[in-house]
Amino acid sequence: MANRYVRAARLDQLQQAGRLAVSLDGQAILLIAQGERVYALDNRCPHMGFPLHRGTVQGGILTCHWHHARFDIATGGTFDPWAGDVRTFPVEIRGGEVWVDLTPPADAQERQCTRLREGLERNIPLVIAKAAIAMLDGAGDPALPARIGLEFGTRYRREGWGQGLTILACMVNLLPHLAPEDRAQALYHGLSAVANDTRNSSPRFPLRPLPGGPHDVDTLKRWFRRFIEVRDAEGAERCVVSAVHAGAERRQLADMLFAAITDHRYVSTGHPLDFTNKALEALDAVGWALAEPVLGSLVPGYADGDRMEESNQWRHPVDLVAILDQAFAALPEALGAGRARRGTWQGARHLVPVLLGDDPRAIAEGLLEALRQGATEVELAATVSYAAALRIARFPTSNEFGDWDTALHTFTFANAVEQGLRRAPSPELLRGVFDAAMSVYLDRFLNVPAVRLPAVDEAPPDPQALLDELAALLDRQQQVDEAGRLVARYLAGGGDPAKLIAALGRLLLREDRNFHTIQMVEAAARQASHRGRSEEAMHILVAAARYLAAHAPTVRAQSQTFRIAQRLHRGERLYED
Repeated sequence: MANRYVRAARLDQLQQAGRLAVSLDGQAILLIAQGERVYALDNRCPHMGFPLHRGTVQGGILTCHWHHARFDIATGGTFDPWAGDVRTFPVEIRGGEVWVDLTPPADAQERQCTRLREGLERNIPLVIAKAAIAMLDGAGDPALPARIGLEFGTRYRREGWGQGLTILACMVNLLPHLAPEDRAQALYHGLSAVANDTRNSSPRFPLRPLPGGPHDVDTLKRWFRRFIEVRDAEGAERCVVSAVHAGAERRQLADMLFAAITDHRYVSTGHPLDFTNKALEALDAVGWALAEPVLGSLVPGYADGDRMEESNQWRHPVDLVAILDQAFAALPEALGAGRARRGTWQGARHLVPVLLGDDPRAIAEGLLEALRQGATEVELAATVSYAAALRIARFPTSNEFGDWDTALHTFTFANAVEQGLRRAPSPELLRGVFDAAMSVYLDRFLNVPAVRLPAVDEAPPDPQALLDELAALLDRQQQVDEAGRLVARYLAGGGDPAKLIAALGRLLLREDRNFHTIQMVEAAARQASHRGRSEEAMHILVAAARYLAAHAPTVRAQSQTFRIAQRLHRGERLYED
């Protein structure tokens, strides 16, 4: 790019004053004369935009008076990483006049990537927000900042995949549903969660693949399941990275992981399986070049997870594990009987009341019978996901507040199993559908008394007015039932489900995001998108709105930070004289 020099000031005038603040083509510039040298810097402090000409220069260091960030006037480099480097401009002296080169920097994207990594390393929300906004400005690709966050989170969390990376994956999944102006904020939430989740953790040192090869993927899968069985995380991780290195297909890798995590019942309330689904979705979004560290990071949750066959509530007073074992033994027969009838199953409405009932044997048999009648793995999983969502749609606020999470765990687990089956259907993963159904059964007392699903008995007003009303409603605490009724009225009145999902996403982002609330909204968006304009989609979005209303409002500090970053990016002044 050709240089673009602009006359800035007379040299004698600058030398007499010591420093001058000038505006060149709308760019605020600070000129500083030090001996025979002249320096030109952006006059806005890179931290929060304070006018640097009001600072102090001493010994070649410029100090901003608002938050005391310090900068080398020659290079713009900061001594305080939270502030960031100030931009400098080349200077020429021509005939006693100072000329400044306003050519835009050629490495702007690279600088933002560096700045994002620094924000993640030091857990500085404002830095992360600025980078996310700048990288998505215009036609910026969200895959780039997401990839940086994914790489950082897998490298710097010794415990492996956790909540932070899951939130990042959820936010990436939500991006297509959000209004364009909300997408940078979603990335900011996800990236901030990664930074927060890694801040007190040591780095993770991944294992190398087995030497030689390529190794047989089926053998690696068998070894992987055995190592997880005996809780050998290192042996299991080496199998996973070896499978990636051997060129295993994405479906094979998913099958390998899902088979092992469903060898035991509802491990750690479903989190490892949900994390697996999110890790695979994240790789789809940013590229599978990170498959080895990402999939390897899942292994600690597999090996160390709590297995529900060892828990009291899955064994007493009814031995749910024994019921499941009998059902699993019957799976090959049920799948074989229904194979020729696939595409004809219409029994979801009849199965849902069974799933919500109080007879676990009838639930297991109902699932098997659906398979015999031709239900596909995905159709069966989707029916269980819907039943799990109904637990939340009918959740009474007379329950303890923490019980929202119990119902949420079942729903997000069921959703993860369903998405996994869409990716890589298998008899092993199909066991997860039965696990989810038993968790729906265990949650039955959370619907005592069950809240009635909203009934629309009046002509709804303008749909957009209802969305505006929803935003105002969630400014008040515990508007749970009211939020559910409003969503039902909106959809029954012909409101666009896509606009409702975008509105729920925006309302989620204005809060100080909670892990489970993000999971709820993301899973509901995925489920509703599969179902179009249906009663099931309505009930799922009612569940999402009720859950969000139960967890709002918060102090909204994150939104404040993002708004500051947004205003700075627009060039607005935060500091007023």
